[in-house]
Amino acid sequence: MTNKEKGRPSESNPKDNFSRDHRPPAVTGQCAEVLELLRTEGAVLSFRLTAELAIPEAAARIHDLRGMGFNIITVILPEVEFRGRIRRNVALYSLSLPSWPAPGFMEELIAPAGEHDCGDQPGASDVDCPGA
Repeated sequence: MTNKEKGRPSESNPKDNFSRDHRPPAVTGQCAEVLELLRTEGAVLSFRLTAELAIPEAAARIHDLRGMGFNIITVILPEVEFRGRIRRNVALYSLSLPSWPAPGFMEELIAPAGEHDCGDQPGASDVDCPGA
């Protein structure tokens, strides 16, 4: 067998255009409502999403947006007054910078299995290690 490339060498791979044509995905429905609110207000309580926007699964929409690559930060607040009552352990969501990552950022953060060195750091655990 010769050392020739398999397939059709004249055709480019669709992944070759990824870095030049890297745009956030189209977001629709409830995810679009949540994303727009995060962009305009900066930080939003989970209760506000469920009570005022009628999004009963706010955490699921945040999970969906993170799966699309959006950089959303969650802070759990111990106590919040919402509609005259004290609520405990409330999620506060915010869109971090950059809101959409650069191409290939996940490949740089996650080392192949067995090739990370977080165990060498004092106090590091599998939870803290992005390569675990």
